[in-house]
Formats: sequence, structure tokens, C-alpha cells
Amino acid sequence: MTCQFRPTPGAAQGLDALAARIRFDLECLNLPPASWVPERRTETGEKVLDAVIIGGGMCGLVAGFALRAGGIHNMRIFDRSPEGREGPWLTYARMETLRSPKTLPGPAYGMGPLTFRAWYEAQHGADAWEALDKIPRPMWMDYLIWYRKVLGIPVENEVEVKRVTPEGGYLRLELSGVGAAESSVLTRKFVMATGRDGTGHPNIPDFVAGLPKRLWSHSSEDIDFPALKGKRVIVIGIGASAVDNSAEALEAGAKEVRHLIRRKEMPTINKMMGIGSFGFTAGYAELPDEWRWRFMQYSFATQTPSPRGSTLRVSRHANAFFHFGEGIAQVWHEGEEVVIETSTGKTVRADFLILGTGFTVDPLARAELGDAAGEILLWGDCYTPPAGEESRELANFPYLNPDFSFRERTPGRAPWLSNIRCFNYGASASLGKVSGDIPGISEGARWLAYAIAAELYKEDVERHWQGMLDYDKPELLGDEWTDTELEDGAGEAVAEPTYQIGG
Repeated sequence: MTCQFRPTPGAAQGLDALAARIRFDLECLNLPPASWVPERRTETGEKVLDAVIIGGGMCGLVAGFALRAGGIHNMRIFDRSPEGREGPWLTYARMETLRSPKTLPGPAYGMGPLTFRAWYEAQHGADAWEALDKIPRPMWMDYLIWYRKVLGIPVENEVEVKRVTPEGGYLRLELSGVGAAESSVLTRKFVMATGRDGTGHPNIPDFVAGLPKRLWSHSSEDIDFPALKGKRVIVIGIGASAVDNSAEALEAGAKEVRHLIRRKEMPTINKMMGIGSFGFTAGYAELPDEWRWRFMQYSFATQTPSPRGSTLRVSRHANAFFHFGEGIAQVWHEGEEVVIETSTGKTVRADFLILGTGFTVDPLARAELGDAAGEILLWGDCYTPPAGEESRELANFPYLNPDFSFRERTPGRAPWLSNIRCFNYGASASLGKVSGDIPGISEGARWLAYAIAAELYKEDVERHWQGMLDYDKPELLGDEWTDTELEDGAGEAVAEPTYQIGG
């Protein structure tokens, strides 16, 4: 199937034409519409924002676009990173290409000209698109930068939300960072579009507790790969992040890289890929708890494999080794050497250790929520799985409302948590893959915007009612008709004359 709209190839002209097309389409769709949310101010005159989003990466951008497309303009988006460095794409993500198929619409929000494909073809042409296999990771970041620019999404960079507290029915956000224009803001709704570690932190196993930090790093950290040239490196794990970091070390000239893998076999099948559909996206959140748990627990247990290209990127090196069935019993150091005893009693020595152990979901790690983080209702509080389906990891996920909001563990302790939306990886157990992964991100953003709009309208219903009563702009001016007096008997039938034939 071919697109009818083909921007002229050539970076400048093509992107200019594409931007013009986007502006035209937005105008045709009346997007964004005028703001409909009544302004709120405190008794001291401080302006109250309708929404604040933290995270200016893919999730935050499409969430911001969705809110504006719904007529919610009184919002701000903060990101702690410098402009152009939002999200993982140029930081700890180290794969060569994205896993997702290039054809997925991603954050396009139902608009063809906003897709990666339209952006790519505008610069390189249709033939180059057909020849493209997977999307190069840095190119995806270039696309997101363009997406933000062409839509005029107002992200404020180098601003961090340090603390969230309730205040007068609103949320007070304490800000820090060189980009912060003020020390705090008030908002009605708070959206955590914080990506993979949005409700947790990097998973750091206890076995590195006694190891000097100079001898190890987590895959999410900055790693000086050139310094690993000629060194022996051990990577813990076999997931995508572990494999990508292994490849980086090998390409930097590491003497050898050994994967220590607790699993007995290499995971080879992405089970979620096999059931992806509009039905799954729409229906997962409506399933009873036992089915939602079953789907997610099975996905976790079978593990998503590293992409084929990433794995080959490692295995093509003769000095790369995959050791299965070798969990970690203990780790220590002897001078500058890392020593590991595996679960099978073997000893391995190396110069550096990389933890490819992913992220853990742990709402208690969200320091900005303070003690209230402990009041977030978790799946482990609500559901006890049958034997064989236990998962400590899944039990730690927040048990969310259908509108992405947190629930209280103890009713009345922290009711203001319902004004916080978990629009990140932490929502996947409750609502599915609609708040972090490329395939369902636009659908998730649409749900989020609908939910926030509905709640804002309900909270302001008396003002909207009064607005209806006060509205007095006439559509008819009085010159469209003539008033006439009704006569008595008007419309009475008049008898028709009768005629006789032949007489």
C-alpha cells in the first residue's frame, strides 16, 4: 500500500512541506481547540495549573499533545535532562536499532504526517524507506526532537520535581534545576510520564554491596567503554540491555566478555509480540485480575528475548561467551579484580562488572511522593495468584484505576494520590502496554486525556452550569421572520362548488 502524500525529498524542502501539511491537517481537524477549562487561582492570587507532566520524552510529548488536542492548554511539561537528551535514546539505550517494526505509528496520534515514516520519507524518499530495515536508535531521537518542534510542545528542560504535597485541594510541586523559573507550582493533575523507571529504579542486586563502585556499573549508567579496552568484563543477564552493553564493551576492544545467566536456556520468543492487536490494547484493562495477572506473569516468566540483531552483534566476536545456568552466589574483590562464585560453585575473575539486570518497579522509590509513596495500593495488596503464578516483581506494580491514577492502600490516608497519573511502565500490569511502548502509546495518551478532561469538567460542573445559564449570544437577530396576528377561523376549509351533469 502506498501513501498518496509524498513530500519532496531533500531535508529542508521535504520537512518544510511536511510541516505545512501537518499545520493544514491540524487546522482541518480544529486542533488544538480553544481552552474550555475555567481558570483557577488561590486566595492569594497564585495561578493553578490544570496539569503538569514530568518527562519530556516520547510519553510526555504525546501526553502533552493529547491534552492540548483536548483543549487543555493550562499545563506545563518538565524534564530534568538538557534539551535533546530526554528519555533513554542518547543516554543508556545502547542498541543499534529499535526492536519495534518501522511501520508502527507510535506517537502520531492518528495523523499520518506525524509518523516516523512521513518524517523519514520527507528527507530520504520512498525508495530509502522501503530499503530501511529497522529504525536506528539515534534517528528515533532525531524524530522525537522534530515531533516536539513541529507541534510546538512546550517542554521546560533541566527542571526536576523534587517533592509533591497536597495543598488546599491542589498539588504543590517543588522544583529545582537551572531551568526552573520558580521554586514551586500548584496543579490540579500531575502526570508521571517518566518511562521505564517511572515508578521504580535500576535493579541493583545485593551481591554488589561490598564491591567498590569503580569496579561495576548498571546498564542504565554512563559507562566509560573505551576504558574497557583490553579488560575482562562480566555481564550479568541476557536481556536486551545486557546484550547491548556487552556489544559496546566488545566493540570498544574488551579482552573478553562473559555473560553469566541464571536461566538454563536462552529466551527466544517474544510472547507479547504474538498477541499484539487492537483487541488486546483495548481489552486488557477490562479483564478481571486473574487474567491480567496471568498474561503479565507469563510474559515476565518467559522473558522477552534480546533482538536477533543485538544478539548477533555480540556473538560475532570470538571473545564473547554465554554461560547459562550460572547464577551468582557471591561477589567480592581482590584489589582491582572482581571475583565471582557462581551458583554451580565455579569461580570467574574479571576487571569490570556490568549489571544488565533491568529496572524494578517500587513506588516507595519515588522520593518526590514522600511518605505517601507507601500508601500506593499495589497488586500484591489486592490479588493472590494461584500456585505456580507467583511473582514478587509483578506484586510490586501499582494497582491503578482505569484512568491511570493511583489508589490508596488505606482509605483516607492520602486521597490526593488520585490526582496523580502513572503514565509510565508502572501502569502496564493494570492497563497494558499503553504508556511506554511504541505500539500503544497514542491509544494510552488518548485515554489519559479523556480521563483528565472528564475529571476537570466534573470538578468545575457548577461553573459550566452557570456558564450555560449566562450564555446570551443570540443566533437569531429578529429580522429572520414577521410576527402576524392570528385571525379567528384561520385555516378553515372553504366549501367547493358542486355541479350536476345533464340537468
